[in-house]
Order: sequence, then C-alpha cells, then structure tokens
Amino acid sequence: MTRRAEGAAETTPGCFNQRAVLAQYRTPHGGRGIGQLLATIVPFVLLWAAMWYSLRYSYAVTLLLSVPTAGLLVRLYILQHDCGHGSLFRSKRWNDVVGRVLAVMVFTPYQAWKSQHAQHHATAGDLDRRGMGDVQTMTLNEYQRLTLIQRLCYRIYRNPLFVFGIAPLFYFAARQRFTWGLPPTWKKERASVYWTNLAILIVIAGLCWLLGWREFLLVHVPVAALASSAGVWLFYVQHNFEETYWERHEHWDFETAGLHGSSYYQLPRPLQWMTANIGFHHIHHLDSRIPNYRLQECYDAHPEFQNVHRLTLRQSLACTRVKLWDEERRQMVGFPRRVPAAKSPPANRQSDRHPD
Repeated sequence: MTRRAEGAAETTPGCFNQRAVLAQYRTPHGGRGIGQLLATIVPFVLLWAAMWYSLRYSYAVTLLLSVPTAGLLVRLYILQHDCGHGSLFRSKRWNDVVGRVLAVMVFTPYQAWKSQHAQHHATAGDLDRRGMGDVQTMTLNEYQRLTLIQRLCYRIYRNPLFVFGIAPLFYFAARQRFTWGLPPTWKKERASVYWTNLAILIVIAGLCWLLGWREFLLVHVPVAALASSAGVWLFYVQHNFEETYWERHEHWDFETAGLHGSSYYQLPRPLQWMTANIGFHHIHHLDSRIPNYRLQECYDAHPEFQNVHRLTLRQSLACTRVKLWDEERRQMVGFPRRVPAAKSPPANRQSDRHPD
C-alpha cells in the first residue's frame, strides 16, 4: 500500500472504507471547543489559587490539591495538542491563537511542537525513521551491537525512574526552552521557542512579584512535575506495548501503524475526561483531524476500531518492562539477561501479525 502523511486514512484492502468513515467525524463544533477550554481553564485557575491559599495552613493540603491541578494541566496540554492538529475549532486562525496561549501554560512552544508532532504522526512505527518525537526505541540486534557503556546509557534512559521521573520535568521546563535539533530552515518554529520563552518569563515574573518566588515554586513545581510525568506516561504506554507495530520503511504502512502501533487506553471515565479522550489513540493516529470529543462516538459506532490492542490502567503497568523491539519475534521485549553476538538484521517483510 502507499505510505501516507499525517491525518490520512485510505481504504485498506479487505476492510471497510476508513477514509469515508473517519471523514464523518472530522468536523469540529466551535461551541464544544470553547466549552472544553472553559471547563478546564476555570477549575485549573481556581485549584491553583486554592493551592496558594493552602500554603498558610498545611503544605500537605497543597500537595494533595496538586494532583487534580496537574490532571487539568495535562488536559490543557492535550487541548493545545488538538489545536496543533487543527481539530479543536473549525478556524485555523483560532486553533493557532488558542494553541499559542496554551503554550505559555504548558511550557511548550506551539509552532515548534506542532511541526515536530506532525513528523511523529507521519513516521510512527517506521524503524528507519525513528526519533521523530517518540521515545527512543532500539531493536534487540542494535542493542547487542552496543558497547558496555552504551548499553548502560540506554538502560538508564529506559529506566522508569528516569523516563517517567527525571526526564519529563527536564524536557518541559528546560529542554523546550532551546532550539537544539530544529532544522535551520524552521524559522517560524525557532521564533515560537523564543516568543514562548519570553511570555513564560513575563508570566512567572508577574506571579513571583504578586505571590513571592518561594510561594510560586511551592505551588507550581509539584503541579508541573506530576503533569509532565503523567503526559510522558500517556505517550509511552500508547506506543510501547508488547504487540505494537514496527516495520522497516520499505514495508511500513500508515494504516497498520495507526491501528496496531497505537493502543486503545481504556481509562475510567474521570481519567478519560481528564485526558481528553487521548486513549482512543489508534483512531487519533488514523485521522488526527477528528476532535477529541468525537473519538468516543467514532469508536462506539464502528466495531472495526474496537478490535485493537486494549490496555486497562492495570495492564498498562506491564508496559514498563518492554525495552527493545525484537525483529525476529516481532514484538517488544525486555533487556536480555545475556547479550549474545548480534545477528544480521532480518530481511524486510510485512508483519505476519498485522496483515493488510
């Protein structure tokens, strides 16, 4: 089949017409987008203020309030994510305006993230185009070819304490303040980093002046730490599970990568709302223009989207054990106890588990 860019969804041989079906759900409702923003920003601001007020009584209460506040910050990030896909509002202009405003709240330069994330959608599951906004994943054969020091570095990188603890806060608070890795030709994307940094600096300086720098840090650091870790966790479990999809570029297919390389993360209703339906990740990867508030509707109406890899909250914990893609067994595996000599890469072939 022909490889396609982000947002595409063509007919898969032997299946129903995905493009026609998904197209029915692409139209955003402006009122619902505004309602989602208000239902998220208002309680976020109120809870943040309650955390600040609670400092005079008990920091334990402050930390307790940081949990729902961080959840709302995750939801704001996902709404910005929808703006980047042009799916929250019908108007491109309003998607971009709201996306840039939310960028200051979620510490993510909108234009730079938008371009990088588009590459992730266009290359997810492609072994020959890794590194486009995904969690670094090596094949078992590549791991076996590493030196001892290189293996240690990869093990540290893949350790849950690092990938869900240290790395997320560093990435959102520090890494995204710089333009490292952005192509020189991405002038708008680079400018978005600088302007977002300036806006964040002004907002933080204003809050520190009003509330005090100590109070600001006591309130916002736990919120940012929890939200960034939760955000990375969501992204991780929806692509890193045992029976995910990886294929060499010659045989890589957009639809198969979307349906089988992205999980359906079946969360309890409160968490599903807090994460703006991002758990329907397989449908989102098939057509990123579908608004988050129509993903459930699409899923319920078409059994073809229900026969995918489903993860419950409990089952998703096992995803932390998978570290490498085994090209021979065609599944994610953990680190081997012994590291034998590397083999020649297997010949390119279409996946037996996910036939067209």
